[in-house]
Amino acid sequence: VQLQASGGGLVQPGGSLGLSCAASGFHFSSFWMYWVRQVPGKELEYVSGINTDGTSTYYADSVKGRCTVSRDKDKNTLYLQMDTLKPEDTALYYCARRSSGAALDAWGQGTQVTVSS
Repeated sequence: VQLQASGGGLVQPGGSLGLSCAASGFHFSSFWMYWVRQVPGKELEYVSGINTDGTSTYYADSVKGRCTVSRDKDKNTLYLQMDTLKPEDTALYYCARRSSGAALDAWGQGTQVTVSS
């Protein structure tokens, strides 16, 4: 199982970024997928999730209305479009697979998002 996140970077407040997560080594379409973020010294935050066929999504209150999660089953890729970014969105963003038992059982390496002027 491999999850390769990309697309992070430095952006000014109010800007946008699009994250991607390329999945391989498993049947991508059979799993819920999540974006989670980590700020040093703070708890891991579930940012967004999407069900197997993309018809159901979850967003943390902190990003609701500013982020859009999607997936492409043909490309085995998970996406997170982030708009109107705020400094508090600065974090290391991971894509993760949810197991049948609801735990996140596979993680990508993380991509850093920094929102700063």
